[in-house]
Amino acid sequence: MKTLTQYREDIGNLMKKVADIDAKCIAENRDPNFKEVETKTDIFDRVRELKSIVESMEEQENIVGELEKPRTALTLPDNAKIETTDSRSRDHFTSFGEQLSAVKNAARQGGSVDPRLFNAATGANESVGSEGAFLVQQDFSSELLQEVFDTGVLAARCRRQQISGNANSIKINGVDETSRAATRYGGIRGYWADEADEKTASKPKFRKIELTLNKLVGLCYLTDELMEDSSAIESFVHDAFIGEFGFLLDDAIFNGLGAGQPMGIMNAGSLVTVPIEGGQGADTLLTQNIVNMYARRFASMTNNYVWLYNQNIEPQLFTMSLAVGAGGSATYMPPGGLSGAPYGNILGLPAIAIEHAASLGNTGDIVLANLQNGYVLAEKGGIKSDMSIHVRFIYDEQVFRFILRVDGQPVRATPLTPAKGAEQQSHFITLAAR
Repeated sequence: MKTLTQYREDIGNLMKKVADIDAKCIAENRDPNFKEVETKTDIFDRVRELKSIVESMEEQENIVGELEKPRTALTLPDNAKIETTDSRSRDHFTSFGEQLSAVKNAARQGGSVDPRLFNAATGANESVGSEGAFLVQQDFSSELLQEVFDTGVLAARCRRQQISGNANSIKINGVDETSRAATRYGGIRGYWADEADEKTASKPKFRKIELTLNKLVGLCYLTDELMEDSSAIESFVHDAFIGEFGFLLDDAIFNGLGAGQPMGIMNAGSLVTVPIEGGQGADTLLTQNIVNMYARRFASMTNNYVWLYNQNIEPQLFTMSLAVGAGGSATYMPPGGLSGAPYGNILGLPAIAIEHAASLGNTGDIVLANLQNGYVLAEKGGIKSDMSIHVRFIYDEQVFRFILRVDGQPVRATPLTPAKGAEQQSHFITLAAR
């Protein structure tokens, strides 16, 4: 017969095998296959057998310990006060760090499980906490989600759409309009009364924008030592995942391929790419490029556009000039030159440096974008957050998982030809490679 410690080690080793299977599935972005499910089921059966042995041995130790305790009476002084807490403190955690500490205590052998923790099954069953996970409290999850959008430069500017209920997608009706030269709204045409007697009937044309939720997943391993300080845990987990999810969501909005992730503006059918000037040198940015891009916006929505650019184009911005007769003036720098702070606007619109833009000279190093009117971002249920005490059991670590289900795409499928002129307009305009 093994010792209690050895049985616990056997359980930990078995659960490590399960964790390895799960980690492989996550890395390959797939569900477990039949053989893997069968292997996990056999492991769970063996774990249950070992758990029964462990529980029996623990119960034996508890009984022996109780019998060996001296019997004493508990009395309270007449003026003693019994402290109570309000119902919220009994039902909810006051901070994310406090909840993580409660999870840590529940993971300890012989540790008590805080009733404020919610069980979430990992596949073995739905009721045993040690074989499942403890969901992060809903108000903390919502707070994480909100701060992801606040942290993301691009996500915060998009049109947001909630998906609720049991749905995992949403369809939004939009006007399918590619030209305003002869008709408007995809086919609507009106006539003045004194025009030809015979009129041609017209009707609008519509398209469906379908957003199907994709999963953005993050894993975090925390050592038992780190979890001793709840404030440190809260700061670490909070800042790390807010920053990472904000970064990845912005990158998808800008560069996403649309398969398993949002469709980015750089891969959208509605993107307008403005040609460079004749004889323009490599890795350069000219005032005329900026003017040409600005002229391709939707004029009625001008105030909602922003310039998005890679920071390494700033030497070009700072030295751009507009020729005026025999002289000229700086395009971006203030009248005081380099001694003053550069403007935060280009042609009156905010100019924002982002990491996701392409490097100088490549298409996408600078983009004029209207995300508020031109990009829709759908999400459902906030960030789902749970933890496992077994994935890294033998390393004295616990793993926290965060999942955000989200999708997005530009609202237009194509650029728009205006009523007058042949140059197409769009919510998103960039400059050709040079």
